[in-house]
Parts: sequence; structure tokens; C-alpha cells
Amino acid sequence: MIVMKFGGTSLASAAEIRLVVDLVRERLAQKPVVVVSAHAKVTDALLSEARKAVSGAHDVTALIERHQQIARELGVEPQGHPELFKDLTDVLRGISLVGEATPRVLDHVASFGERLSCRTVAAALSRAGTPAEAVDAYDAGLVTDSRYGKAQPLPESFERMRAFFAGKTRVQVVTGFIAKDRQGNVTTVGRNGSDYSAALFARGLDANEIQIWTDVPGVLTADPRMVPEAYSLEVMGFDEAAELAYYGAAVLHPATLVPAVEGNIPVRVLDTRKPWEKGTLILNRATRAGSSVTAIVHNRKVALLNIVTPRMLGHHGFMARIFQACARHEVALDMIATTEVSVSATTEHHDLQPLVDEMREFSEVTVDRNVAAIAVVGHAIGESIAAVEIIFDTLKKEGIAARMISMGARRTNVGLVIDAPNTERCVAALHRAFFAQQVAKTASQ
Repeated sequence: MIVMKFGGTSLASAAEIRLVVDLVRERLAQKPVVVVSAHAKVTDALLSEARKAVSGAHDVTALIERHQQIARELGVEPQGHPELFKDLTDVLRGISLVGEATPRVLDHVASFGERLSCRTVAAALSRAGTPAEAVDAYDAGLVTDSRYGKAQPLPESFERMRAFFAGKTRVQVVTGFIAKDRQGNVTTVGRNGSDYSAALFARGLDANEIQIWTDVPGVLTADPRMVPEAYSLEVMGFDEAAELAYYGAAVLHPATLVPAVEGNIPVRVLDTRKPWEKGTLILNRATRAGSSVTAIVHNRKVALLNIVTPRMLGHHGFMARIFQACARHEVALDMIATTEVSVSATTEHHDLQPLVDEMREFSEVTVDRNVAAIAVVGHAIGESIAAVEIIFDTLKKEGIAARMISMGARRTNVGLVIDAPNTERCVAALHRAFFAQQVAKTASQ
């Protein structure tokens, strides 16, 4: 069995969905379970309408028409669409009446994108001669806690999945991104979480492989918008891929790899429009010839927290108070650098003011949002004197100052924080420094 996950760009139109149908049909011998996202940009549109509904100004006519147009072009009438359109309209009307959109309600609204697209894909497969059934992930066994917007799966999910799929003969097209809690409320596992859903189902069903079908030919050595000569990697390790995901690589959802690692399930990243290309295979252990560096990844959606308190010099408990405050406000810290009296850390959290207010009771705190996180990722890169030397020599040549430097215990990345305006120049320079020979070799072939 394999799990095939298709993202929003792979389902953006009838033409793309026909490609998806062909890809699934070509792999029927591998008993595929198909996990789908909403059509491209639909989730954003749904949440936008929910916010408008608070003031009574919502209008889902265009959203409904888009789904109907895709179905017409495919020549299908997806089962359940009329009921879902009505339910969506009713939910938004309810938001207008109460003048509030709670996190629970927002998850409910966001769920309609996947619920609609999965029914369209299942209908398209059936029309092409491959019997398929659309199923909501919560009906297929996925149950989570009640942390709306970032729900986590509960242990009983895997047994429920196995029970649901036992004896199924039709292709099951499952909604990504969504689930339900034990009380029956719809939840979501975080934006772009369909990757995570696919990995959870693969883990629960003991799949042989997870295939992430997207709009790029695998995991690239850098963002091609900054580095046009970036190329896809044939193979990489879970440790490297996890670092890339957490530092902002858009190809994979950061949590995707956790169930894959737990189940030792290979993950393959493939291009829907170029299915003949090998893509990138992610394994528990991988060896690769050439540079010790896997990729250069960046994230401009970060803030730098600087926390200073001379009063804590020589006293224990400073770090404990910081982490306790972050836990109370559910703020995850990514890169961290410390001294006896200060801590610098990055976070992607948007509303930091409540945390800052609490920490100012025992320290001086500043927040800088005009920064970017850069990570040079590679297996055991931190143990390579040459690689570390190249990083800092490159920064020196470019005249770019590092605001913060971090290296994890596993030595799989060297993390830097720099001023945001220098991001593109820094990424391009580091890529040249580490990959120039391979780029030249590839170009000559």
C-alpha cells in the first residue's frame, strides 16, 4: 500500500485533476490511498469569508461557482456537494448572527475546502473507470485533541484507521488537514497540514511509501526564486528533511516527517506535472556523494526575541521562567542562543504581546520582526570544520552580519539570523559557495 497526497496546486483545476486521476490509476497495483488538499487558495478564501461574516458581509457565490465549474469541466456531479454548499452558507450565516468567529468555528469553516475537493476527485476517478469513495478523515479514524487550528492526533486514531480500511476494495479519497475531536467538533492539524494527514494515515496503515505530489520536482537545494540554478536532490535523510521543513522549506509540512520516522516509512516528493522525474526520496538513513551540505533554506516569517536580565546572573531559574511563559502562551521557540544573562530566540508566532508583557516582569524584552532565519542544512554539517569556515567566510565577503548563530545537538544545521533585506543575497552566496561545482557539472551534462 502507498499513500498519495496531492496538494492544492495539483488540484487547482479540472486539467490538473485529470492528471491526478491518471497518476492514481497508474499505481492501482500498489493499492493507493489518496489524501487531498482543498483546491488552490480555497482555504484562504473560506477563512476570509468567515472573517467577513462577523460583520455580515460574506459572499460565497464565487467559491461555490468555482467548485461547480470544475465539476462541470470534469463531467461529474460529486455526491454531497449541494449539502455541503448549504452547510457552509448556514455556518457563515450563524457567524453573522452572533458576530463572532471562534477558533472552533474557523476550523469548521476551513474544513469545507477538503470536504468538497475530495468528493470531486473521487467522482473523477469513478468516471474514469476506477471505483472510488470520498471519505472525511474523521470518519476514516483520525481523532485529535481540541486545540483548534493546530490539533494533535490521539493514540486511538491508528487502530480506528486500520479498522476502517479493512476490506476496502475501492480507492479511498481522504480529506487532508481536518479531523474531529472526541466531542465530535471539526478540528484542523495546522495550515498545509494535508502532508501531516497523509503521514498519519501511512503510519496507521503500515504503508510502504508516502508520496507527496506537488508543483516542484522534489526537494531543492534552495528556493529557485532566489537561486534559479537550484536543483532537486535525489535522496536525503529524515534528519536533514526535518531541519529543512522546520526552517521554512515549503515542500514539506514541518510535522509530516514525525509519523514517517516513527513508522520508518520512506517519503517521496514528486512533481504532478512532471511525473517521469525521480523527485526526492527521503529515508531513515541516506548517503550522498558530493557536498556535506544538503540545502540552504530561509524563513522570513520569523521574529527575533531578545530577553536580557542582569538580575539573573549566577541564579538558576531564568531559562525555566522563559520556557514556562512560552508554554502558557503556546509560543514555540525555534533557534535559541543563550548567555548567563540573556536569551535570543526566533519564533513564527504572530501575537507575541501577551508573552512579552509577562516576561517584562523579570527581564528586558525586545522583538525584531525585520529579520530572516537562514539554515545551512546537512548531515553532521556541524562536525565539518570546512563547512563552518565556508559559511562565515561567505558572510564576511558579502558584508552580512549574523544577528544570532545556533547549532543543534545533532549538528545537522548551522542556523543564522540576519537582517531581512540581506536574505536573497545571503542565500544566493551560500548556494554558490557550496554548490557551484555541482551546478556546473549538471549544466554540462
